[in-house]
Amino acid sequence: MIVYKTREEIEIMRAAAQVVSRALGVVAEAIGPGVTPLELDRLAETYIRDQGAEPAFKGLYGFPNTLCMSRNEQVVHGIPDNKPLREGDIISVDCGAKLHGFYGDHAYTFAIGEIAPATRRLLDVTLECLYLGIEQAVAGNRIGDIGFAVQQHAQKNGYGVVRDLVGHGLGRKLHEKPEVPNFGKRGSGPLIQEGLVIAIEPMINMGVKDIKQLSDGWTIITADRKPSAHFEHDVAIIDGKPEILSTFKYVEEALAKQTA
Repeated sequence: MIVYKTREEIEIMRAAAQVVSRALGVVAEAIGPGVTPLELDRLAETYIRDQGAEPAFKGLYGFPNTLCMSRNEQVVHGIPDNKPLREGDIISVDCGAKLHGFYGDHAYTFAIGEIAPATRRLLDVTLECLYLGIEQAVAGNRIGDIGFAVQQHAQKNGYGVVRDLVGHGLGRKLHEKPEVPNFGKRGSGPLIQEGLVIAIEPMINMGVKDIKQLSDGWTIITADRKPSAHFEHDVAIIDGKPEILSTFKYVEEALAKQTA
């Protein structure tokens, strides 16, 4: 069952999403070659708790950390470790927070120093896929319209679209109905209506769409070991239109300072 949200509930969810956005900004301030994912994980957890929120992922389904950190060929659900980031890496940082009973869930793929032009193109196209999907999240459309937009743009650029993992509804649970695939047919799937809140999160591979899970039971990698990118926003349908509750503003400001 899809649980539609009131305006008041959406405002609480906006606040939760903004905690996550600012936590990603804290990560962006510290990220770079030589920094370890575990260091960044601790920074994010401290920030989230200081805001009176709870890290949404820590302990959920048994996950051990605050951040999912997925490097290079890792798609999602990577466990933070003590292996320093290296120049040329990319790393998806997925973060969640629970505030006043509601969840925010938000992800950004960072470039560590200078990355290969082909990898930069993958990040750019994946981010474009995210916003093209969001454009379709209007009342009267269907969930398949979101996936169709993402899939068409990714495949037009020669990339693989992960099918075994999807976006999702969001609310008092981190994962609610409906599932929001990054592929689909126009006019298919659940109807998009006022009060729907969803996490739209393209997971786009440089090579094949196929994925595998590592023996840790969490980390998902591309089957061909080519890089993967992942961006995610929380989106509410307000007055029939998509409104993004999360923001990349804090990440972008922090990264701009690093390159100034």
